[in-house]
Amino acid sequence: MRLAGLQKTSVIDFPDQISAVVFTQGCNFHCSYCHNSQLIPLKLPSGKELMPESYFFGFLEQRQNLLDGVTITGGEPLLQSDLKDFLFKIKNDYNLLIKLDTNGSNSSELKKLMEADLIDYLAVDLKFSWSNYKQLAPEALVSEIKSSVELIIDSNLDYEFRTTVVPSLHDKEELEKIAQQIKGAEKYFVQNFRPVNTLDPGLKDQRSFAPSELEKFKLAAEKYLKNVQIRD
Repeated sequence: MRLAGLQKTSVIDFPDQISAVVFTQGCNFHCSYCHNSQLIPLKLPSGKELMPESYFFGFLEQRQNLLDGVTITGGEPLLQSDLKDFLFKIKNDYNLLIKLDTNGSNSSELKKLMEADLIDYLAVDLKFSWSNYKQLAPEALVSEIKSSVELIIDSNLDYEFRTTVVPSLHDKEELEKIAQQIKGAEKYFVQNFRPVNTLDPGLKDQRSFAPSELEKFKLAAEKYLKNVQIRD
């Protein structure tokens, strides 16, 4: 596993659980507003080193009975070729719950993890409506994300879909389109953009949405979804 870092304790990343958060290196998207932009490159810059798996599992050994679970985020975790073995070890050797953050662009790998019962909570970032994904990804990847969405909605897994909204990229109409394409989903979160550590330096001066604007997005999404929440 290409591990880039560790947050030892979080009470907000994994709903209703105390978790450690482990970050994987590498992503197949290059979102201009990404707040973990240092995790996008598959290869680390000169002078940077990955975190050894032995360090991570040694940490879990020390925190037994203090953590409920582990959140695996990135980057894009589904790019990791040994992710399945990694999750298996966390669940079986340390008896911890697993939350996985993903962009959903590898439906076949996601299906394997779900079928192996290795995910307890899944969070999927939906960037845009399908027609607007072209600014981020080729059609083949969009097809993968569509397959992932269908797979998740038809599953018994505890999950959420979420969209980070950026003033220069998203509006009420766009949020309504996204909600329509995931009609039937259990939970959808509208997440406010924060101009921190963005891939595009120009966005560091971009404003976030006002609470009243986020509420309009929520109302638009509720035309198609029962449970829409705001993360500001």
